[in-house]
Amino acid sequence: MKKIDLGKYALVLAVIALCTSLLMVFGSSLGLWEPIVGFKASRQYNDLVGYMVVLVALVAVIYALSTKQSYIKAIISLILGIAILGPNLIGKITHTVKYPPIHDISTDTVTPPEFKQLTDDREGAINTLVYGGDDIAKQQVIAFPHIKSIQSPLSPTDAFTKAMHIAKSMGWTMVVENPVTLHYEGTAHTPYFNFADDIVIRVKARQTGSIIDIRSVSRIGRGDRGVNAQRISTFIEHFNQANNKA
Repeated sequence: MKKIDLGKYALVLAVIALCTSLLMVFGSSLGLWEPIVGFKASRQYNDLVGYMVVLVALVAVIYALSTKQSYIKAIISLILGIAILGPNLIGKITHTVKYPPIHDISTDTVTPPEFKQLTDDREGAINTLVYGGDDIAKQQVIAFPHIKSIQSPLSPTDAFTKAMHIAKSMGWTMVVENPVTLHYEGTAHTPYFNFADDIVIRVKARQTGSIIDIRSVSRIGRGDRGVNAQRISTFIEHFNQANNKA
């Protein structure tokens, strides 16, 4: 009686499942659907798909060992199944940071930079660009006390030029760039699920240089899992490094 090569079928299933998992994450970047569609699908089905692959792979390994067949394909399938479950497994074994349920982060929470070109009717937006006030500010200060205005010795014009260089290096899509009013607006997309976040940069003069403020707002979602804060932190880090080299 011919032995069934379960390892082959397990491997085919694992490859299809992995491609499906990746498609849920990057499908929006390919223009297949809106970011929220891939995000919801991944949250609902990714672990289910991963556990299914692992289960089938384990059966294939046991079958291969019991029938003295090669179990290499089954082991590869098992590895792919674990890879699909990777985000979930990492979340369970590492310390999970609890971020506040906010999606609007600003270096200036008293008089945050205002959007002039982008409006609440921007594509795919549910969240408003109107700042939420003291409630948002208090949560931000507790969660991200390091996010503050940049105090630079550069002139306002030079600081704005430097800020624009950093914005471009970070891959943001420019909406408006005004070197006269020292005002910039742009859009950034997250590497996973392709969520859009809108950014405004404001540069003002001070006695010994300039003050640079930046604000980043998610288009959808109550919370942003720290994405906007991380973006602003990266911008500040790059700007300060550039200041030190200047």
